[in-house]
Amino acid sequence: MYEQFKARAVGVGAEVHRVTTCSDAVEFVLSFLKQEGIADHPGIYAVWAQGPFLDAVGREVLRGVPGLSFEVTRERAAQAKVGISDMSFAVADTGSLVQDQAAADQRLASALTGIHIALVPTSNILADKTSLFSRINPANSRFIAFITGPSRTADIERVLTIGVHGPERLIILFVDELGGEKR
Repeated sequence: MYEQFKARAVGVGAEVHRVTTCSDAVEFVLSFLKQEGIADHPGIYAVWAQGPFLDAVGREVLRGVPGLSFEVTRERAAQAKVGISDMSFAVADTGSLVQDQAAADQRLASALTGIHIALVPTSNILADKTSLFSRINPANSRFIAFITGPSRTADIERVLTIGVHGPERLIILFVDELGGEKR
């Protein structure tokens, strides 16, 4: 299902990568942050929302990275170039990511930054929405978000514009070692 998801997500403008271990994922993210010039200055910060990935690797591994903050406030996220957050599921037939974003830091990191890096357990790629709704119950979730590609709109004179209502770039990183969420 990974290949199907990747084809759909790339088709709507996302960048999709896959790594084997959490260590590989940390290396990928750190390399990406360095490439993007993340530093301790407004406009080039990175924010990382709390989630299962951080629980698995521990913040200690990432402490001291210039410009990276685990304090995700509205102000900090609005001034950040990159936001990093966990996604619960990926839906293969649409190339969509899904997460219960009841936690404000998850919403801020995925919506206010120019670039969003989404971390997803490879084992949580589901075939379709029917499979998804057999795993989650919308009645028990406060804020289910579906993210399909970078932000796009064509509501102004039918001209497609990227990044108006959210990130201009969506980087999806599947991690094989990261255990799937049981809901």
